[in-house]
Amino acid sequence: MDLLRIGNASGFYGDRFDAVREMLTGGELDVLTGDYLAELTMLILGRDLLKDPNAGYAKTFLRQMEEGLGLAHERGVRIVTNAGGLNPAGLAEALGELSRRLGIPTRIAYVEGDRLPVEDGVLTANAYLGGAGIAACLTAGADVVVTGRVTDAALVTGPAQWRFGWGAEEHDKLAGAVVAGHVLECGTQATGGNYAFFTDHDPRALRRPGFPLAELRADGSAVITKHAGTGGVVDLGTVTAQLLYETSGARYAGPDVTARLDTVRLTQDGPDRVRIDGVRGEAPPPTLKAGFTRIGGHRNEVVLVLTGLDIEAKARFVREQIEDAFERSKSRPAEVRWELARTDHADAATEETASALLRLVVRDPAPEPVGRALSGAAIELALASYPGFHVTAPPGKGAPYGVFEARHVPAADVPHTAVLPDGSRVSIPVPAETRELAPVDEPPLPEAPPVGPVRRVPLGRVAGARSGDKGGDANIGVWVRTDDAWRWLVHTLTVERFKRLLPETAELDVVRHVLPNLRAVNFVVTGLLGEGVASQARFDPQAKALGEWLRARELDVPEELL
Repeated sequence: MDLLRIGNASGFYGDRFDAVREMLTGGELDVLTGDYLAELTMLILGRDLLKDPNAGYAKTFLRQMEEGLGLAHERGVRIVTNAGGLNPAGLAEALGELSRRLGIPTRIAYVEGDRLPVEDGVLTANAYLGGAGIAACLTAGADVVVTGRVTDAALVTGPAQWRFGWGAEEHDKLAGAVVAGHVLECGTQATGGNYAFFTDHDPRALRRPGFPLAELRADGSAVITKHAGTGGVVDLGTVTAQLLYETSGARYAGPDVTARLDTVRLTQDGPDRVRIDGVRGEAPPPTLKAGFTRIGGHRNEVVLVLTGLDIEAKARFVREQIEDAFERSKSRPAEVRWELARTDHADAATEETASALLRLVVRDPAPEPVGRALSGAAIELALASYPGFHVTAPPGKGAPYGVFEARHVPAADVPHTAVLPDGSRVSIPVPAETRELAPVDEPPLPEAPPVGPVRRVPLGRVAGARSGDKGGDANIGVWVRTDDAWRWLVHTLTVERFKRLLPETAELDVVRHVLPNLRAVNFVVTGLLGEGVASQARFDPQAKALGEWLRARELDVPEELL
């Protein structure tokens, strides 16, 4: 068959519960996928596993299958998910018990081998596997395949390899599936969710966006769409935004293939249909990305409310008081961070809009300095500090925070294994051909636009953006919708200009990657997020809104673009 209809029903652990039912009943599908894992999720599942050796997988998925198994069986839809987390065998066993209880014949397989030996101080260690193990399970007749840590795109490359019989050397076709998988992986982010130009659309259409699906062809091309009658929108902008999400350079490396994002072609193929073709692929690198999580220490915070006049003076006053209390207690936390958010308005009509927020975040290897020491320093000032002293909530005992670290391990050292429905085990070989990853030279830039009248406006008047996290790094993909705007953007939004617009990045390493086919530039900011989302180093720990901050910054834009 030349067509594989593959949909997505989950972009993270906690996504819309009803999406499985909506996707299985809303239209024709061959395979339904669900992505439940992220860097933070692995830490959460690791802590679950410490409490219960039978845990470690996404329990939400198991509950969804109480209805989903029957619906998928009736419609002949295969289900592929990474909800197995740290315990795919445990989830497979639980699914088997569920299918027997429901009386639904279900052939269940799973993929394992991603868990790496845990060194001292490490909570979880997992390599990112590719789709070949999933393909082996489907080839053996599995109705449901659960995995541990695979790449998000592997949930699509695996079924594609199964359906079309692609070999490991068919890099262009595999790269096309990787790109389609990357668009699907975050669910409704491809159908209008978290979309910079959301105001261009009827808000009623975006209120409950449908989940995306890909019509994948044997040549590796695909059309991104959604079930008819569902909310949201699929257009060049929504697909471009998702393509730029959590990527870096033109080479998008994975265990199956390295996809060249600079070769992607997008074409509007009708209402809510975007065609992806032209994708070129290269042999994958000889190493696999691996994620390591550990407990980094203990953390606590308190948000003080400052109302009315003299906001800056009030902030200085209470900060000096708390710092003094830390010194007197001789248990000052190892890290103390202050941030004043001027949310107040002059002559405000309500007390809340007359108030600013002063946020204090503390960290320490030990629990005591972030617990009792912070509580004492903050709450004992209730009657002895600035006028109007109060907090949004009293500080608690503090809690441990996690740290995520990405490393690379030789692919040959990772025992990628498919456990088939009959219980037999198949070892998945590493690709015979590999290629060391290297940056792509910046492509030739278009001619700079002529100088003309300009107006000082926010960048977002002409450019969209989507941002996200990769460990401690952040990325912001910025794109425009016309060739004239592209000529202006690529010559204007340099690294130097970027750092001026976002001063928090000024002292950090920032790299710009140019993607002309998408009329986009992608900035990678090293170290902005500290030790990753679980460490909560920033107000926005996953850099979700970093792109919107950039879009709100003002610069001179040619009037003809406005």
